[in-house]
Amino acid sequence: MTHDHDLVLRPTAAQTEAALNPPAGRTGGDLVVETLAALGATTVFGLPGQHALALFDAVRRSDLRHVCLRVENNAGFAADAYGRITGEAAPLLLSTGPGALTSLPALQEAAAASAPVLAICSQVPAAGLGGGRRGHLHELPDQAASFRGVVKSVHTVRAPSQIPSAIEAAWKSALSAPHGPVWVEIPQDVLLAPASIPVVTGGDAFPEELPPRPELTAVAADLLSRARRPAIIAGGGVVRADASGKLRQLAERLDAPVVTTPGGKGAFPWTHPLSLRSWLEDRHTTDFLEDADVLLVVGSGLGELSSNYHTFRPRGRIVQIEADLGKLESNHPALGIHADARLALQALLETVEERRDETAPGRVRDLLAKVADRIAAQELTVEQDVLAAVREALPADSPSFWDMTILAYWAWSAFDAEGPNLLHSAQGAGGLGYAFPAALGAAVADPTRPVLAVSGDGGALYSVAELATARQHGLDVTWLIVDDGGYGILREYMTQAFGETTATELTRPDFVALAESFGVPAVRTSPEALAADLAAALDTPGPSVVVLPAVLRMFAATHLG
Repeated sequence: MTHDHDLVLRPTAAQTEAALNPPAGRTGGDLVVETLAALGATTVFGLPGQHALALFDAVRRSDLRHVCLRVENNAGFAADAYGRITGEAAPLLLSTGPGALTSLPALQEAAAASAPVLAICSQVPAAGLGGGRRGHLHELPDQAASFRGVVKSVHTVRAPSQIPSAIEAAWKSALSAPHGPVWVEIPQDVLLAPASIPVVTGGDAFPEELPPRPELTAVAADLLSRARRPAIIAGGGVVRADASGKLRQLAERLDAPVVTTPGGKGAFPWTHPLSLRSWLEDRHTTDFLEDADVLLVVGSGLGELSSNYHTFRPRGRIVQIEADLGKLESNHPALGIHADARLALQALLETVEERRDETAPGRVRDLLAKVADRIAAQELTVEQDVLAAVREALPADSPSFWDMTILAYWAWSAFDAEGPNLLHSAQGAGGLGYAFPAALGAAVADPTRPVLAVSGDGGALYSVAELATARQHGLDVTWLIVDDGGYGILREYMTQAFGETTATELTRPDFVALAESFGVPAVRTSPEALAADLAAALDTPGPSVVVLPAVLRMFAATHLG
């Protein structure tokens, strides 16, 4: 008697021949490369280092494209963006100790934003694992311990035969909802060791699904069907699950207004009659959401930014759909549904009853008018004009990547992303230097459309070395640098809190001359000329820099009173 679980796929004659007679000269590094290729990887990011040389030598002899950035953290940001754009696990190759540790901020951002990054790092020789102090270069007592609090899973390899299974397990972990970064470390001597096992030709690249519990979606559908004033908060989980279409169907079936979080930008059409847009940092929006008798939160943990800095006090019932179990009901009691957003929304669409509310579009218009009046009263014309110029210049299908700079804070609330998975920022972890290297990763992922990066002068100095990478690989990225002479947002925060600033004013280079020294064309612009200059740069293939000297201001916060 044969059971389904007894059945195995039999190798072809060619596979059997290749297995019996593997090519000579292969190492553990080749097993890494073969496994990545078998799982579907085509591109790797990262910098070589002494303990990882066998890995990079194997990449050289493979068909994988290697994009070598200048700083490990920037390589991590590039891999993060590649994963966001493609939905694939982006291999990030690192070397032991300082190189590995330099990638930590990028991996924290990938974790916060649920970007699938497969970090593969070398280690000291296997005899040095386990906390012994043998004095190896780059040695740490427990390298993986530095990453366990950041990544989804850690996989340590101790023999060449473990490499394919460890990488396959990490790959599936990175791509299982919620997506995120994972960590694989392989000792130097294992990477150098002769590979006696057959060439890796296949692997299970399919992640585990995370469907909702049907009894929970049945209750949620009943609540939403009977609601008088339903509303929806759409977070980054909607974008990552490619569930924007299902979100729109559900909102229209319920006549439920929708607001998107910074991570959920583009998940719902900006000009839709039910769109509250993204003004979560506004008391009028907070009041509107508090008044909902049933609030559906999809793919958001209702964290600091999404709750108007934790001033949100809902009075109605919350239904929360979230793939990250740690975020479920972490801030507000709810009917918590642990599930992938796409699968959960599909389940609701199959069971929810249609409801009509002719007042919903009018209530949305009234809310947006209140927000517009509040901003207009603050005389922030230059800021709004600059943001409008960026939107005018950027092609509708081009992705943009934003650093932690004042213009990005405006974009979270006031920028029409034109669609899902097109606007990305470092708001997950909030580190500087994200925009430009991330934009490079996006340009690698899809070279058919120009990519925009937006930084302040402070953040630009974190990643200016990657102008060399952009030039070397001819990547079609336009970098807008808003030069206000310092850390502009920190300048505002410190002035508001203490009346004066500390360490926010910066000596900075001539960014135009600096870019040109890398062979990258650059132009200095003004708010009036920005739309034309930025459009011209985006229309010209290859890297370019546009520098805007301007001191921009933030709109007034509504959570401080």
